[in-house]
Amino acid sequence: MSHDSRTAPRICPLCEATCGLTLTIEGTTVTGARGDRDDIFSKGFICPKGASFGGLDADPDRLRVPLVRGDDGELREAGWSEAFDLIAARIPALTEAYGPQAVGVVLGNPNAHTMAGSLYPPLLLAALRTRNVFTASTLDQMPKHVSSGLLFGDAHAIPVPDLDRTDHLLLIGANPLESNGSLCTAPDFPGRLKSLRRRGGTLTVIDPRRTRTARLADRHVAIRPGADALLLAALAHTLIDEKLADPGPLAEYLEGLDELAAALADFTPDAVAAACDVDATTITAIARELAAAPTAAVYGRIGSCTVEHGTLASWLVDVLNILTGNLDRPGGALFPLSATARAPRPAAPGKGFALGRWSSRVSGHPEAKGELPVAALAEEIETPGEDRIRALVVIAANPVLSAPDGDRLDAALADGLDFMVSVDPYLNETSRHANVVLPPPPPSQSAHFDFAFNTFAIHNQVRYTRAAVPLEDGRMDESEIHARLILAVSGMHGAPPSAVDDLAIGTALTRAGAPEERAAELTGDSGPERRLDLMLRLGPYGLTLEQLLAHPHGIDLGPLQPRVPDVLRTRSGRIELLPEPIAADLPRLRRALGDRPAPLVLVGRRHLRSNNSWMHNVGSLTGGSNVCTLQIHPDDAARLGLVDGAIARIESSGGGIEAPAEITDTVRSGVVSLPHGWGHSRPGTRMKVAAAHPGANVNQLLDGTLLDPLSGTAVLNAIPVSVTPAH
Repeated sequence: MSHDSRTAPRICPLCEATCGLTLTIEGTTVTGARGDRDDIFSKGFICPKGASFGGLDADPDRLRVPLVRGDDGELREAGWSEAFDLIAARIPALTEAYGPQAVGVVLGNPNAHTMAGSLYPPLLLAALRTRNVFTASTLDQMPKHVSSGLLFGDAHAIPVPDLDRTDHLLLIGANPLESNGSLCTAPDFPGRLKSLRRRGGTLTVIDPRRTRTARLADRHVAIRPGADALLLAALAHTLIDEKLADPGPLAEYLEGLDELAAALADFTPDAVAAACDVDATTITAIARELAAAPTAAVYGRIGSCTVEHGTLASWLVDVLNILTGNLDRPGGALFPLSATARAPRPAAPGKGFALGRWSSRVSGHPEAKGELPVAALAEEIETPGEDRIRALVVIAANPVLSAPDGDRLDAALADGLDFMVSVDPYLNETSRHANVVLPPPPPSQSAHFDFAFNTFAIHNQVRYTRAAVPLEDGRMDESEIHARLILAVSGMHGAPPSAVDDLAIGTALTRAGAPEERAAELTGDSGPERRLDLMLRLGPYGLTLEQLLAHPHGIDLGPLQPRVPDVLRTRSGRIELLPEPIAADLPRLRRALGDRPAPLVLVGRRHLRSNNSWMHNVGSLTGGSNVCTLQIHPDDAARLGLVDGAIARIESSGGGIEAPAEITDTVRSGVVSLPHGWGHSRPGTRMKVAAAHPGANVNQLLDGTLLDPLSGTAVLNAIPVSVTPAH
């Protein structure tokens, strides 16, 4: 380290693990990143993404000033005032002429990784008054939100496995050694699984691929893709049928246990075995092991969510935790309590959770958690008629690559919109269509607090880091970008950005029943810091921003604790074990007992050195295992005439793509696997590294018509495909 170097703490914003980093900084450049050994949560752990922080931060392809589309149709650099003036002139005029539904909003998952992306989009939606809201959740986690909403009355009440205290962990559709965890914030997930094994615990992994996580397991079950809900239903049936179910103290808060038993009567191990391609004795053994374990937790993720019965699978994960008495107890699955959560209230009936309060204009897809399926975005732009989407605000999202049938959406963005705004650091496959691109600064120049991921953390804690380096000349803080965007679309263009934060603070105080005078108590150097300070003060631990700043490596708030019944918000005030929408969808699952799969189906896969499409422009993360190949079993490759490294042609309902074949027995026969987030070959982008390693867009294989009906989530796994050698 040179004499002018310094270090600064920083929470990693590149995945859900939220590891603490120690950045090495020379001048204003991040020259290195290592794990922060003093971080109270991650204790020095770092993965390749975190180690690449400096490369991502200094990526020369990151936009530094706004881009505005000129009369010639080309994007050019512009000043911030010009960019916001144009937004203020166009979007309010469109809403005045055509109504608020003429504007759509698309939110990508990087929003959850920044303070601004967490704090401001709700205010933007309130300002626009549009119901045309699309997020990455309907490509990923919405089934879990819906099942939690129906069970517990709160779509955000998602129990997480108590990894450090459990005796038995069952993972289905999850590969945390590659993903670092999802809806389960756990730095060093690999180390925690190894600790489980060392202390004599059991790890069971259900996955059609022999992933790195599966190789660590005591038992790996190579299920047929898409059959997750059937297998989970058979496990629940076995617990009930063999009188192994024992909810324990939760029994007094349960509603519908007898009805559940009747609803699952047909899902015996023998009945589901053929559809799952898992023998009945194995299913029975797994159920008995769960029931016999001193403590156990079942955890399902994207592989069990992005299938035809994703919400039912997510529901059944919690049903198993409930039936075994492991929900809401140490060593099982518990509800975290973050420092910025609303202070707990006494147990009482709540408003409950409703689906389908409105529907999409064209296909009538019901909303879930205030969102419409992102797979429906293209048709909402293309189809003429009242309330057609004419303007789009896209924040940290790249749906041309992440949503089904990117070619159709690409054309809709190019030809069907009157105006589009992107908040994005890159000119990517989606933002290249925008009339205005507003680039946030790199992460080293931004403060960081994990509003979302602390609500999924396996240990209650709180950490905050200010910007590690000053904001570069000519850049605008991401929070100010969001605030000015809200002012521009709401008819308040020209007001100070602080007006947005002041309004948010006043609203929060009113909702909490606190006097307005408390706003004067707040500290902080910015609007977001003052808002954070207020949320901490109103939160369950009564903390302040000053306390966080005095503890740069975090404050330990203790292990997860039981929170039932206080966490429940159902109308009954109880856990509603068999909600009506779930019961109504079970016949569809029952019909699947007779289904037999196509000869070849496709599943996705995660890469440790990637996070969807937004990290493919970092040179240090390219190559190695982070490549876009079609994994295929040797028997299938021989049958189809494919050799390793040869280009394969993959076709399905949405079209065809090509990718190099990777012959491996880590994927079961009858299954092929392609990673998500690739396809960086479209013209007009400015991402040199990604364009040099474009890969194939797996979502182009999908036409977007197949959705989980309860959550509107696109079916991305267990897709029938045909594979041939490319010619």
